[in-house]
Amino acid sequence: MKNNNPFLKEFDQPFGTIPFNEIETGHFIPALDIAIEEARDEIDSIANNSDSPTFENTILAQELAGKKLGRIATAYFHLFGSESDKEFQALAGQISPKLAKFGNDVNLNKELFSRVEYVYENEMSSLNEEDARLTELSYKGFVRNGAKLSDEDKDKIRTLDEEMSTLSPQFSNNGLNATNAYEMWLEEEDLDGLPDMIKEGAKMAAKSKGREDKWLFTLQFPSYFPFMKFSNRRDLREELMKASVTKCNGGEFDNTELCKRIAKMKHERAMLLGYDNFADYILEKRMAENQANIFNLLDNLYDACYEPAKNDLEQIRSIAKEIDGIDDIKPWDTVYYGEKLKQKLYDFNEDSLRPYFKSDNVVKGVFDIANKMYGLKFSKLDNVQTWHEDVNVYEVMDEDGSHVGILYEDLFPRETKRSGAWMNELRSQGMEDGEVLRPHVTFNCNLTKPTESTPSLLTFAEVTTIFHEFGHCLHGLLSNRKYTSVGGTSVFWDFVELPSQIMENWVGEKEALSLFAHHYETGEVIPDDLLEKIKDSKNFMSGTMCLRQLSLGYLDMAWFGEDRNVDNVEEFEWEAVKKTALMDKIPGASISCSLGHIFAGGYSAGYYSYKWAEVLEADAFEKFKEDGIFNRDTANSFRNNILSQGNMKHPMELYKAFRGREPKVEALLKRDGLMVEDEA
Repeated sequence: MKNNNPFLKEFDQPFGTIPFNEIETGHFIPALDIAIEEARDEIDSIANNSDSPTFENTILAQELAGKKLGRIATAYFHLFGSESDKEFQALAGQISPKLAKFGNDVNLNKELFSRVEYVYENEMSSLNEEDARLTELSYKGFVRNGAKLSDEDKDKIRTLDEEMSTLSPQFSNNGLNATNAYEMWLEEEDLDGLPDMIKEGAKMAAKSKGREDKWLFTLQFPSYFPFMKFSNRRDLREELMKASVTKCNGGEFDNTELCKRIAKMKHERAMLLGYDNFADYILEKRMAENQANIFNLLDNLYDACYEPAKNDLEQIRSIAKEIDGIDDIKPWDTVYYGEKLKQKLYDFNEDSLRPYFKSDNVVKGVFDIANKMYGLKFSKLDNVQTWHEDVNVYEVMDEDGSHVGILYEDLFPRETKRSGAWMNELRSQGMEDGEVLRPHVTFNCNLTKPTESTPSLLTFAEVTTIFHEFGHCLHGLLSNRKYTSVGGTSVFWDFVELPSQIMENWVGEKEALSLFAHHYETGEVIPDDLLEKIKDSKNFMSGTMCLRQLSLGYLDMAWFGEDRNVDNVEEFEWEAVKKTALMDKIPGASISCSLGHIFAGGYSAGYYSYKWAEVLEADAFEKFKEDGIFNRDTANSFRNNILSQGNMKHPMELYKAFRGREPKVEALLKRDGLMVEDEA
């Protein structure tokens, strides 16, 4: 097995990429065990070094240790999200505890920490800026992970971390399996109102399951959302929504106990480390700094958007009454009648945009925009192995022809892929074997798939998703630091969404859209009247959408802002979010039970980050609007002060270096139509 295990050999693929075609499920555990022992030997040699601690023999040595282990873990967790069958999912119960145990063996190593502490206390003044930053991050990382605790409390940390390492994968697996388990099989007469492309996709889904006489709808977003938006069958919309919002709240894939246990364990861990609650622990390394600042942001935005959101709902009620005589509007009606309202107000059916958003053209478009802004060039590669036939790979080059990195693109849903959209770093930029390596990044989405008669034609929201995730990729690709721990996306969590969310702004600009929004059959550039409708309707339901994000922010803080003895997850959640609710809750509904962001991802006590970063990006984009959205000087300033810097400085220092001042929330309120601009 060892000789045939790709993880135990140097990756000999182009650019050192991961040999995905050679990887088998059975390779992971043997390779991981060997890599852990090798990494342990490396750490032990650093900790037991008889020479006096220095930056080179301690901080740098630790930074460079365990690279093989890192490669295996990165590949595993990437595939866990992108291409994971039941057998592969089961590995999490073995891999995550092994990694958690090794991580604690490092973080709680007295001898190693003693050496790190010595360098931090005695050598900082003699180090260059990046070496000093790496030392600072290393020292604080040890402290925040329990290095100064008593042996008894260290053992408690170990127990908590090893148990938690199994719970998050369980939560994710339940979400994926619950999504895959639900199927709504329809007859032709059930399809009233649905666009032809959506019906064709449902027909293909049914055919793939061996039932050519039916149409299949699922909880995967490209299937779920168009049905909710266009189906004239109110009863079926109700059925589908209830299946979605009650997912993982009870039944075979129940996550309720996992929600309670994960929240409780995070609190216990924070208490052991000297914090009052998990949020306080997290916020020590965030721009927000404390809960008061978070609630100040959430509450101010709530005050700004609640009445506009109520008005949104009243307009929906009115048109539901006008069209169908419905008085008792329900949650499964809002998207449907929202679309009817949009058509009435703006003479605009968003589905009419799809022919101008062929996915291949959109991807090329975001590349063209990156070229105009940063001089980047993207060249498709056919000699790099991938994890699925849908995946495309590109070499990214700078304006001078130098190699920037590798970009993978994975756009479409499948049963082995978790829902949502995300970016991964398959190889982070930074030093290895004496060489500073360039990054390998991927963006993963779940967008509308091609059908037998049409290519993948995207909604405006799906186009925005591509731009968002590509923004994260730029953050990883354009990193220009010496050390992995300092570079790339390893920044404060409420800063990491700035590069992604700012890219969304280009989707609404005529100058940008003209580069790629071309009719997939005729090549016609998207007409001016449609552009005007996009512009006119850009703030449609903005109050409602803002309120939705705030509800998740409040929910997150309810779970992690203080210790809670939660008995009933559903009731607890409703208490946390009811002030943001404009309608009665659906019995059995629970967002928490499928909210992987906070229970299986990195957004615990951090969901507010999306709104926090929106303030940053709206304010930052005003600079681009003032100077020109493709102004190279402005783009290079954003690249040099934000994208390339990683975690070299506090995010506010980086932001002020770009903008010349701190951000203003007014930019966000103006953009979203939640504040009236003063008349000239």
